[in-house]
Amino acid sequence: MHKPSYYMVNAITFYRLLAAPMLLTLLFNEQLDIFKWLLAVSFLTDAIDGYLARKYKVTSVFGSILDSVSDDLTIAAAIIGITLVNPEFLKKELVLVAIQVVLFVTQIGFALSRYGKISSFHTYLAKFVTVFQAIFMVLFYWLPEPVYALFYLVSALTILDLMEEIALVLIIPKWETDIKGLYWVIKKRALQKA
Repeated sequence: MHKPSYYMVNAITFYRLLAAPMLLTLLFNEQLDIFKWLLAVSFLTDAIDGYLARKYKVTSVFGSILDSVSDDLTIAAAIIGITLVNPEFLKKELVLVAIQVVLFVTQIGFALSRYGKISSFHTYLAKFVTVFQAIFMVLFYWLPEPVYALFYLVSALTILDLMEEIALVLIIPKWETDIKGLYWVIKKRALQKA
């Protein structure tokens, strides 16, 4: 493992972890202009750290967990922001948001129960969904009105992703990271049985 690259990648991820409470502080102090820039930077670092970790082959269990926690905190800060900036949007879409929250909490609960820690599968679908979540969240704060079509697309993809992750927790007996997805896990199990 190339130590300087390992530390650089984790430092980028750690920035996102530290940025989450700063994002909340900015929100509660009504500093929306700074908040939306910092949120965009946080989402950008999510794309950068994963790419660099794979490029320099410095993935680790610690890095995977740090990345997952940092992602969740960034999304949580963005969602809290939605409730403060545009509560009417949240009220209008409460059922769809509640479904996603219930699935997310279920997935976390299953992972903690089964593995003793949160999952860090980083499936293809999760990576794809994260891009669209970031686009929606950033645009939410930059545009005068939410992009509803994008919100519905992101919600559908997020629900699929969370259902896949719940299934993976139920299928995979030991904690693993960097799983391609449910299809590949089932295919691998079928080949092992053959």
